[in-house]
Amino acid sequence: MMRTQIFLALGILLWFSACKSDQDDNTLAEPVVDNSQVVSEEDIENLNLTEFTLDGEVRTIIKDWTEYFKLQDIVTKVEDGNFSYFKDNEKDLKETFKALKNHTPETVKTPSISARILALETKFYKFESLYNLGSTSEEELTLSTKELLVAFSNFNLQLNKKIEFDGINVQKPQ
Repeated sequence: MMRTQIFLALGILLWFSACKSDQDDNTLAEPVVDNSQVVSEEDIENLNLTEFTLDGEVRTIIKDWTEYFKLQDIVTKVEDGNFSYFKDNEKDLKETFKALKNHTPETVKTPSISARILALETKFYKFESLYNLGSTSEEELTLSTKELLVAFSNFNLQLNKKIEFDGINVQKPQ
């Protein structure tokens, strides 16, 4: 009789612990949301952005800066509504910005360019985290997309201004 009661108590205890672990598994599961189709190419076109592209002279100067052109390709895909690069790709994003900073051509290596790279990096990380967050609304993702595109455009503008300023030959009066 005593053995039966012990086995019964152990059986009930195991049954309760099994039920509890099932509940824990259900509460930890986060809903997976695919944000890839939330912001369309049409939504991006309607953002009314002023886009600055690189001048020919700047392109010539930075022609070997592969990290810049990698970012430009990513931004072009974002403009087309393709956010696939940002799907759980934080490691590559970190490496890309590290290489961008380390391989900046000496001609454009100034504090103002470094500041624009940092601002651009911040917007990339913000976009990447919002894109991978399941609860991001279409409005938040659209705003973050706009911020990313503006940051890249401002980076291009800063590169253009740097080379333009370097080309000005001001003669001091004697």
